[in-house]
Amino acid sequence: MFLKCIAIDDEPLALELIRTYVDRRPDVQLTHTFEDAISGAEYLSAAQVDLIFLDINMPDISGIDLAKALKSKPMLIFTTAYKKFAFDGFELEAVDYLLKPIDFDRFSKAVDKAIELKKYKMMSQPEQDDAYIYVHSSYQIIKIMLKEIEYIESIEDYIKIHLKTEKAVLTLMTLKKVLTMLPDQQFKRIHRSYIVAMAAIKSVQHKKVKLSEAVLPIGESYSEQVKFWLNNS
Repeated sequence: MFLKCIAIDDEPLALELIRTYVDRRPDVQLTHTFEDAISGAEYLSAAQVDLIFLDINMPDISGIDLAKALKSKPMLIFTTAYKKFAFDGFELEAVDYLLKPIDFDRFSKAVDKAIELKKYKMMSQPEQDDAYIYVHSSYQIIKIMLKEIEYIESIEDYIKIHLKTEKAVLTLMTLKKVLTMLPDQQFKRIHRSYIVAMAAIKSVQHKKVKLSEAVLPIGESYSEQVKFWLNNS
């Protein structure tokens, strides 16, 4: 199980501590950090994450108000220096509430709770075979069924979406962007140039992933994460 998360806190040192702790957890990826709630909200309007580490007491917009305003509802772990805000956090069904200064063991327990909750949600919801995304290609908007995707390749400013039964689709987009459109339990980045569908992997050997019609390299910086995903899928 793997969590994609962001952190929002007006204190740079608090963000740096969360980044340090996340680096010690191979099952968590911190995709972005934000020092104000508005920037975080703008990012969340276009991207999907599993979890937000969210400071409660921030200028302009509090973490509580931001959480209430979000249309999508990622899991929340609130962070604050003030105990009096704990009740507000739990009212919003937060996974946990971390009191600053945060130690790693307490942080890790909160992350474990989030992982267990994600597992429960996945078991409670049937897989959607009809899930899809839309991309622009050759002056058209093309519907791509997620179950048809085998892997995605980065080619300069474009990505090439390789499909099981159809011709590959080329679109102007980055791997980073398309990854936010895909369910992270089904698609993983294994190299700076490749994303693979986990269900399409036939075998892994000598730092290479074998698919039905392709053999892809595993990037050096991704090798440990790939091992973890395969051992815990």
